Amino acid sequence: MEFDQLPRAPNYSLLSKMATNDGHGENSSYFDGWKAYDSDPFHPIDNPEGVIQMGLAENQLCLDLMQEWIKKNPKASICTEAGVPEFKAIANFQDYHGLPEFREAIAKFMGKVRGEGINFDPARIVMSGGATGAAEILAFCLADPGEAFLVPTPYYPAFDRDLRWRTGIQLFPIHCESTNHFKITQSALESAYEKAQQANIRVKGVLVTNPSNPLGTTLDKKTLRTLVSFINAKRIHLICDEIFAGTVFSEPRFVGVSEILEEDPNCDQSLIHITYSLSKVLGLPGFRVGVVYSYNDTVVRCARRMSSFGLVSSQTQYLLASMLSDDEFTTELIAESRRRLSKRHEIFTSRLAQEGIQCLESNAGLFCWMNLKMLLKESTVEGELELWRRIIDDMKLNVSPGSSFHCSEPGWFRVCFANIDDETMEVALQRFKSFMRQAKKKRWQNGLRLSFPRRFEGMTTMTPMTPSLLSPHSPVVRATTPA
Repeated sequence: MEFDQLPRAPNYSLLSKMATNDGHGENSSYFDGWKAYDSDPFHPIDNPEGVIQMGLAENQLCLDLMQEWIKKNPKASICTEAGVPEFKAIANFQDYHGLPEFREAIAKFMGKVRGEGINFDPARIVMSGGATGAAEILAFCLADPGEAFLVPTPYYPAFDRDLRWRTGIQLFPIHCESTNHFKITQSALESAYEKAQQANIRVKGVLVTNPSNPLGTTLDKKTLRTLVSFINAKRIHLICDEIFAGTVFSEPRFVGVSEILEEDPNCDQSLIHITYSLSKVLGLPGFRVGVVYSYNDTVVRCARRMSSFGLVSSQTQYLLASMLSDDEFTTELIAESRRRLSKRHEIFTSRLAQEGIQCLESNAGLFCWMNLKMLLKESTVEGELELWRRIIDDMKLNVSPGSSFHCSEPGWFRVCFANIDDETMEVALQRFKSFMRQAKKKRWQNGLRLSFPRRFEGMTTMTPMTPSLLSPHSPVVRATTPA
């Protein structure tokens, strides 16, 4: 029996509120899909009928390049014969500032991923145990329990855990209209801020993901300028989660908040903070390398002290410092990663389109925002979850329902395409094909036919506060009677 399946202790009074609450958020369908995969994982030989994991935003497309680099550079690891002379120095105690060469390499790589001319100060690099740790560190530094961050929806489900569980802060939605392709507007920001104030909630900042998870879209300069102007006017903070910055595979190019700051000398840079990680661009989530980068000196000092609760091992720092300092290798890696992501995205979305499944137009990320509204029996969260269960049980594919991302318009699903090999992707696409053809044949509702959109507008309206409501502007694809 798995530990999580053991019966709970009957006397909760002996434990803390932290140990006995559900604040971690594991009761979400987002995590339930992972559990379905864990209990019946696909294997091409041992379990060809198992569940294929398409709910994990992991990049496995370029691991071969890093493996080859490691073979050619054995001195980069203290666990090889060539690198063992450095074992004692690296294995001994390291303070929470981290290895200087590691922070310098990370700063240089962050600039390289974002484009030439963008510079980061190694002195402002703070280590953390992955992006999860980075997000929580900033939440602790910027807000007190009960205070809130404004977050545009849909947003990454684990933010409810990362920013709220141990800090006690709140996440308050920025309602982005489907009519403008989910762009964050001045009016949407003002509306969310005013609603929070009316609810007697103190807003301490805005949190955005750029590129977006789950949309796979990038923020343009106009939107970033609007955000910077807004937070300066309100005297609140801006956290930019740029963990997917290195996954932009087509135009428009990535524009980070650092580029906006360099163009605007009048803004208060002490209100701007960035979280980053090597998990997505390099595909190294197991290394647990997260970064807090703040333009606020006090936040940097506090974050560095807090990082002692989740440091990156010195062995990992040593290896990555060497790898990321290799200019020729990182240039090739970034270019090849973008090429492979672009190719995988094109193949995956075009094959889905052949079966009548459209995805939001995107240019980044390791996933697609897939529209299955035409398959819903009813346009509700319950209808979406019923379809999701059929996808898990019948198709044996773990995709994540939009409601788990706080999407208020039922029928959207995030599907990840970069964490599987070509052969597994082909199996997954064949399952999509079979499922869609069975759905068309069945027609799902007696006397009704499925109405597929002729073209995809890429629009939906979302808010985590009213998950069962549809936007009045939403172009929901409805079943119609046969002519």
